[in-house]
Amino acid sequence: MTKEWDVVIIGGGLSGLIAANYLAHKRLSVLVMEKANQIGGRAATKIVDHQYFNLGPHALYKTGPAKGILEELGVQLKGKSPNLGGSLIEDDKQYLAPFTPLGVLTTRLFHWKERIEWVGVLMKLKRVDSAHLHEQSFKVWVEKVATSKNVQNLLFLLGRLATYCNKPEMTSAKVIIGHLKHVMRGVIYIDGGWQTIIDQLYQKAVANGVEFQTSTVVKQIDQVHQDKIQLLTTNNDRIIGKYVVYSASPMKLSQLVGDRVWLPAFLRQCEPVKGATLDVALRELPNPKNLFSLGFTTPIYYSVHSPYAKLSDSANSAILHVFKYLEPDQVVDSRSTRVELEDFLERVQPGWREKVITARFLPHIIVNQRLPMVGDKLSHKMGILNLLLAGDWADPDSILSDGAAASGKRVAEEIIRMEKRSLHGNNERGLHAI
Repeated sequence: MTKEWDVVIIGGGLSGLIAANYLAHKRLSVLVMEKANQIGGRAATKIVDHQYFNLGPHALYKTGPAKGILEELGVQLKGKSPNLGGSLIEDDKQYLAPFTPLGVLTTRLFHWKERIEWVGVLMKLKRVDSAHLHEQSFKVWVEKVATSKNVQNLLFLLGRLATYCNKPEMTSAKVIIGHLKHVMRGVIYIDGGWQTIIDQLYQKAVANGVEFQTSTVVKQIDQVHQDKIQLLTTNNDRIIGKYVVYSASPMKLSQLVGDRVWLPAFLRQCEPVKGATLDVALRELPNPKNLFSLGFTTPIYYSVHSPYAKLSDSANSAILHVFKYLEPDQVVDSRSTRVELEDFLERVQPGWREKVITARFLPHIIVNQRLPMVGDKLSHKMGILNLLLAGDWADPDSILSDGAAASGKRVAEEIIRMEKRSLHGNNERGLHAI
């Protein structure tokens, strides 16, 4: 007999787990289906030789929607905020980053006119209402507010830092600046890695009756009744849900519903945000004072996360990430990219190879499923009734964990509203029949 559920969620990442928790609180029966053998998606943390590696560098905005949503669900977020400061590297020269008052006054990157312009730009950034920038690219906005090439390049750098996006002429100023505002208010590195967030969400969901199926791949989605959606798996199991939340890859949804079902245009146009990461655990840092550096015009990030979060079973280990922000459709040569990241690390931590406990290089990871483009219209109207969208790609205002969390909560609230209307309608019909 085919089992039926109130809600079936495809995808056991952050957005799917958040949706499941909100729905379970309303006593709805919920099944989460995940194609991998464990839940978590890109928020999973891998333990290698007692060192905790997130999938590249991960940080939680202190003022972003994800933090508030997770806390609302009772998730404990332990960790600290990294210090401001660090350095910028350009043409084999290292400059103090102008991210603090001292940095602004003393960095050799700027001359005096640029210092004044930079302070003015920061003030504009704080005051601007990003909601009005939907039809403007980040590059256009930057060139409007700054005339100095150095100041413009610094804004492009911060845009990469805040969103991992490396195509300012294509990306939405609304989304990039919205994230920049959060970055300026600080981030948190999470003790134990982001797996601790996933584990808490999973445990809370199970305690409230949510069921999980891992290693389960959906191959087809069909509307079989006005209020029933059937999912067919690669094992030919059939699962029925009154509502289905799709939180997996947006590019694959069209394959599951077929050509005859209408889908919003943006789903077929999604361009993922990608990067290359070198995750490293050292016995100790050769240069313990150098914890954060960015390429000024070279799109490379370096940060040591372990001073601010417990990421090793050893108190002395240093966990760091070197990351390259890739452009859309950029062809990656794995060997040369690894050399590039290792050389950058040698610049900031000379002799690091002699201190290695373990290292992992991933040349081509998806950081976010959708590059936020100028003029994006994220319609959620579907050709299948009660099929809803969630994920880091499904929110009009945010990407990354903020987009995942916000969309996960939104679809849960939408389902709860529809259920209330459905129950009210049934009660009304029952009264009329008496």
